[in-house]
Amino acid sequence: MEFAVKLLRPTPSDGPLMVVARVVESGVGRAVVEGEIVAGGKVTATSRATFVEVKEGHPAFHRW
Repeated sequence: MEFAVKLLRPTPSDGPLMVVARVVESGVGRAVVEGEIVAGGKVTATSRATFVEVKEGHPAFHRW
C-alpha cells in the first residue's frame, strides 16, 4: 500500500475548501486514487494512494 501527500502551499482554515478525488487506475482488489484540496481557486495539496481489498479472514478485516 502507498499513500503520499504533497503540501504545496498553506491551506487557509477560514473559508470553504473543495476536496476532489478520482480513481486513476483500478484492477481486481486494488485502486489508485489521486486527489487535491483547493482553497480560493488554488490547489494547496495533492495526494496519491493505492488501496487494496482486505478480504474476510485477513487479520485487518474487522479493524475498520
